[in-house]
Amino acid sequence: MSPPPPPLGRGRGRAAQVFDEALDDAELVTARAALAQGRWQPARSLLLHTGDDWDRRGHRVSVLAKQPYCTAWAREWLLAEPDSPDAPVLLAFAQVHRALRGKEKADRVRTVCRDAAALVPDDPTPWLGLLALERSLGTDDEVVRVFEAVRGRHPDHHHAHHLMVARLAERRGDDGPDPLHEVYDFANWAAEQAPADSPLAVLPVVAHAERYRVLAAAGLEPAVPDASGHWTGRRARLVMKAAFDWWLEWEQDGHPRRLVDLNFLAHAKSCEGRGAEAAALFHRIGEHATPAPWSYPDRDPDRAFRTARAGALGAA
Repeated sequence: MSPPPPPLGRGRGRAAQVFDEALDDAELVTARAALAQGRWQPARSLLLHTGDDWDRRGHRVSVLAKQPYCTAWAREWLLAEPDSPDAPVLLAFAQVHRALRGKEKADRVRTVCRDAAALVPDDPTPWLGLLALERSLGTDDEVVRVFEAVRGRHPDHHHAHHLMVARLAERRGDDGPDPLHEVYDFANWAAEQAPADSPLAVLPVVAHAERYRVLAAAGLEPAVPDASGHWTGRRARLVMKAAFDWWLEWEQDGHPRRLVDLNFLAHAKSCEGRGAEAAALFHRIGEHATPAPWSYPDRDPDRAFRTARAGALGAA
């Protein structure tokens, strides 16, 4: 039996409004609201019209799949349309999120993801779901194999590269600051091999933040990021300047996850003390803050974002 829709009129706190994973995708917001009420047809239409825009498809499927009743509605959709190429992918991603919450067995979900991938061999999205699972639960070899499966279908997959950076940053977490850590090599390689207009140019900044998260959690960096020399060393300054210059030249207004990059870049510029540059980024972000990296290492992300934004706008 299908679950009932959630009660209407449920209050939402300010933080829930700020940290909306749909970002500025209005069509996604509409389809997600319909799915929450048990109407899967708008999600069907959304994914159909997304086509092979793989970054956008991955973003939309991931956000839809986090709805509490998505598994049930995706199964209902699959019953209604057994030949749908999208319903199995959405169902697989929903199962991934359940496994990450400890509500499904990981091995079973791995099988579901691979079965969905077999139905849509050119689509990296089922492999992205599997990568999200392995990033938290898999071995290093499994993570690399699945990442390569994504790259084989879409070499510049934005979300997949972010997941890979987050995983690599956690290797040798107790070693302390190391400018030669493998996460930096990976991020630099990805940025260099991508096309000139690819947002993967910002990946070295993401790597810098993810490594800070790990070091600060281990007590090897101050828990307040703008008090850490992690953001002001020569290498850090070069990385952040290159990413900011790329943004000025190639700003990707249409990329579905560009606001993720803008938050990482604004965070880095705030920690570096470059208020005017951070202010320009905050203007582009508006209210579309993301929990990462403002929560790093263990902070209230809403407060950290608003404090940094106020300081940057006041200094600009």
